[in-house]
Amino acid sequence: MRLRQGFEITRRFFNTAKTIRMPKATWEGVVIAESDAYETVEGNIYFPPSSIKKEYFKPSDLHTTCGWKGVASYYTVSVNGKDNMDAAWFYPTPKDAAKNITGYVAFWKGVTVY
Repeated sequence: MRLRQGFEITRRFFNTAKTIRMPKATWEGVVIAESDAYETVEGNIYFPPSSIKKEYFKPSDLHTTCGWKGVASYYTVSVNGKDNMDAAWFYPTPKDAAKNITGYVAFWKGVTVY
């Protein structure tokens, strides 16, 4: 589905040569999210809300605004006593063009997604 010039949303399954493996998000050597289906928007993998390991997520007060997706909320990722402030974001009520990522979680700030 094409949204705006240069932006595309796709549903993908992570495929390697002979095996299908689930994409994972890790921080400090711990898997914090894993799913066999996800959304990709602007090069970021968005994990379904049910795929995150909630024990590693703390709500953050940070909010930012994207012109076409809407207002993003953030989580601090906390693993083994270490906090990665605002390292995950999601759109609780995105604009119509991004409805397919409602509640889906993406990562940055050193969280590895593969």
